[in-house]
Amino acid sequence: MTRKKYSKEFKLDAIALVLEQGYSRSEAARSLDINANMLGRWIKEHQAQDDQAFRGNGKLTEEQAEIRKLKEQVRRLEMEKEILKKATVFFAKETK
Repeated sequence: MTRKKYSKEFKLDAIALVLEQGYSRSEAARSLDINANMLGRWIKEHQAQDDQAFRGNGKLTEEQAEIRKLKEQVRRLEMEKEILKKATVFFAKETK
C-alpha cells in the first residue's frame, strides 16, 4: 500500500475548515476522508512555520539551499586538496 500525498492547496483548505470555518478537527477530517491526527499535524506545522509549511519535496528554504551549496563547495575543495597532495608527492619523487 502506498502513502497518499496531498497537495499544499489541499492541506491549506483542510486547515481553513478548522481555523476559519469553525469545523472541529474530526468533522473536517471525516468530510475530507483523512485521519484527524494527520489534520492536527498539518495545523501545528502551519501555525509553527506559516509560509514555510508544506514546501514539498525538493523545495528548499534559503538556508537549506545555502547549506547544500556550501557542502558541495567543501566537497570540491577537499577533492582538489587531495589532488594537490598527490601531485606534490609525484613531483617530489621525479626530482630525486
